[in-house]
Amino acid sequence: MELTREQIAAVAEQKRGDYEAVIGLEVHLQLNTASKIFCSCSTRFGDPPNTNVCPVCLGLPGALPVLNRQAVELAVRAALALNCRVCPASRFARKNYFYPDLPKGYQISQYEEPLAEHGWLEIDLSTFMSNPVAPLSRAESRDATGNTKRIGITRLHLEEDAGKSLHEGFPESNGKTYLDFNRCGVPLVEIVSEPDLRSPQEAYAYLTTLKQILEYIEVSDCDMEKGSLRCDANVSVRRRGAAEFGVKTEVKNLNSFRYLARALDYEIDRQIALLESGARIEQETRLFNLQASHTEAMRSKEFAHDYRYFPEPDLLPLVVDSAWQEKIRREMPELPAARKARFAEQYALTDYDAEVLIATRALADYFEAVAAAGANPKAAANWIQSELLAVLKDTGKDISESPIKPAALAELLRLIEDGTLSGKMAKTVFQKMVETGRPAGDIIAAEGLEQVTDTGEIEKLCREVLVKNPDKVEQYKKGKTALFGFFVGQVMKASRGQASPQQVNAALKQLLGA
Repeated sequence: MELTREQIAAVAEQKRGDYEAVIGLEVHLQLNTASKIFCSCSTRFGDPPNTNVCPVCLGLPGALPVLNRQAVELAVRAALALNCRVCPASRFARKNYFYPDLPKGYQISQYEEPLAEHGWLEIDLSTFMSNPVAPLSRAESRDATGNTKRIGITRLHLEEDAGKSLHEGFPESNGKTYLDFNRCGVPLVEIVSEPDLRSPQEAYAYLTTLKQILEYIEVSDCDMEKGSLRCDANVSVRRRGAAEFGVKTEVKNLNSFRYLARALDYEIDRQIALLESGARIEQETRLFNLQASHTEAMRSKEFAHDYRYFPEPDLLPLVVDSAWQEKIRREMPELPAARKARFAEQYALTDYDAEVLIATRALADYFEAVAAAGANPKAAANWIQSELLAVLKDTGKDISESPIKPAALAELLRLIEDGTLSGKMAKTVFQKMVETGRPAGDIIAAEGLEQVTDTGEIEKLCREVLVKNPDKVEQYKKGKTALFGFFVGQVMKASRGQASPQQVNAALKQLLGA
């Protein structure tokens, strides 16, 4: 039974508060390796179709897999970062099914004996409620409490990717499908969450936090446009207070976290409307239609697929002993939560400033480089957030492409602190640094932009302004004190913005008082 969008919206608007969503996510992540998991073929994205293939990843007779050690170490690193228990021994299995882009007729994965299990990560919903870069929609903010919540991770296991089907001309009858096997054998980890998520907003926060952690530890580039991170969602609804889970549907084709939140929002409302109308939820796989912003039935999943798993006969059990785990743990970079806490303590930053600066590892590294070059940490945090990130956003660049290097920004901030530049002139110099790539000192010297701090010169400018505006001086002395700002502005204009604002204020107060 399918309801119209209008029917779904009308019923859900009235009954949404009576139900609770239960959401679990399955994330497939491509690992940062140069070669595939069981052969030496390149994993480079964008190469011509079917050029990065060999007998092993094509499943030709007699070809034997050899496990990529780096893939194992990256997977273990991810497991440790997600607080999983890494199993001392795990086993690969063949997951048998037919699909045109799976040339072997099976996928090497892990089933009953995964690499790691029983992990968790914490999400801070308040971060996503207040983040101006990613404000939440109604869908994402539903049931938000603003509290930190721990989300369980059921398992993390290694597997190989399948190929890619490229469809052209559908749904017309003369459509064609092309197969590109370059992706066959690319190393993946699958991360399966517990059904602990209760809203699209929590799912959004979980994925954003997970992505940040995995990027920090350089396990994957997490580029969804390249397919490096892919997510499927299992969602059901139940009456609030009920113990039993409802019938779940699986939602696919979620190529951004925002689309995931929108898909979940629609699917939750759809299921509520069906139950309220007396219908039953079908266990099925659904696709999210981006254009129509709703989910559509793809295939029935009334019965679980029987993939006929059996142990991979060509691979020995994978043993990751405690010494190997400890070596990987020692080499792991600082995680985002730990770095945020350290920034707040070491640099006396607010939680908000620390949260913004640790958004990516590259941004956090940039900030620390500016502070290490001698800049005041709080001033560095303010300038990076207000000026530098704005420039990068306008030019579509990443922090790694910043036209201003950390040492150059530190020099500019020192010139402000020692009084060489006023705050206003510093912004002018900053813009010229962006445009030319020249250091602040060179720009100041070439254009004569030093701040005027000579007491006599500033007093002279102030006297000239007061002499030119006798009527306003008279009004000021009669009580119209708001004119003080006018005098300050005129002095700053006369000095081309180079006079020290503090000294201008002091000189004007003295002259007007006299």
